[in-house]
Amino acid sequence: MQEQQTDIWSYRGTAVLVITTNGSVTRDGRSIPGRGVARAAAEHFPELRLRLGLLLQAGGNHVYEVLPGLVSFPVEETPFSQPDKRLIRRSAEELRLLADQQGWQRIVVPRPGCGGGGLDWQEVRPLLEDLFDERFIVVTLAARRV
Repeated sequence: MQEQQTDIWSYRGTAVLVITTNGSVTRDGRSIPGRGVARAAAEHFPELRLRLGLLLQAGGNHVYEVLPGLVSFPVEETPFSQPDKRLIRRSAEELRLLADQQGWQRIVVPRPGCGGGGLDWQEVRPLLEDLFDERFIVVTLAARRV
C-alpha cells in the first residue's frame, strides 16, 4: 500500500477511483452521498446517485463498480451514522477481491472514515495494510475539486 498526500481527482482517467459511501437510499431510489469525496463525485457524475442506489437496493451496502473506473467503498450505514471499522474492513476485503478479478493495476482510495467521519488514520491503517498491495494508493487529500 502506498500513501500519498495528493488530491484523489489528480488520478482521474489514470486509475480506478474509490469513493467512500453509505448504504442509504432515498424514496426515489437514489443513494445519499455523505461528505467529502462522495459528495464531489455525485456533483460531477449526475448518474452516480441513481446507479449506486439501484445497486444498494439490489445487493445491499457493498463495494461496487458504480461507473467505469469509479468504485463505492461503504464506511457507514447512513450519512448520519459513525464510520464502522468492521464495515471498513469488509469493504477493503471486497475491494481487493474486485481489483484482483478485474485486473486493476492502480486503485486510489481516500483514507476511509478519516475525513468527515472523524476516525484516526492510525486506527484505520491496520485494517487495510494486509489487504492493499502496491497497486493501492491511499491519498490524504480527497479534495472537493473534480
